[in-house]
Amino acid sequence: MKYYLKLGFVLLIITVIASGILAYINTITQPIIERNQQIAQENARKEVLPAAISFEEVTGDPTYFIGIDSDDNIVGYTFVASLYGYSSNVETMVGINPEMVIEKIKIISQSETPGLGANCEKPEFQAQFSGKQKSDMKVNKDGGAIVSLTGATITTRTITNSIKTALNKLDIPIENTAEEVE
Repeated sequence: MKYYLKLGFVLLIITVIASGILAYINTITQPIIERNQQIAQENARKEVLPAAISFEEVTGDPTYFIGIDSDDNIVGYTFVASLYGYSSNVETMVGINPEMVIEKIKIISQSETPGLGANCEKPEFQAQFSGKQKSDMKVNKDGGAIVSLTGATITTRTITNSIKTALNKLDIPIENTAEEVE
């Protein structure tokens, strides 16, 4: 019995030391990880709305960014659409023009099935969203225009539905619309 108590105590000491080291490393790496995620989102915004040279954040549900060109004109908006897919949360950066037409999308985070749902990151899949409006956000298997990934209809529906839901929630003031800018 004394032998087992000694082993348990040694294991406790090793666990406490390992936990302390991991906690310390986490405090060092957490700000770096957050900064890298912020940079990735900034780059994704620039990619989905290339006409914009700067972005103004507007907090809300969802939080969106107003894209502004070099002449201080509004060229569009960007936001993150997110829903849980087959095996992970799929986050999509969406760029829309002032007429609420999708310019481009970019998957910024996903952990879907490799070779199936993970194919949502392929440019040819993402390209089919360009030029679409909220009313076009339906998968082909549901009578829409978005062609499903083979073997990954759930992932395709997740991306499509997340964009449609975010567009429904998007509250852009009337003074920021294309009619007022022109």
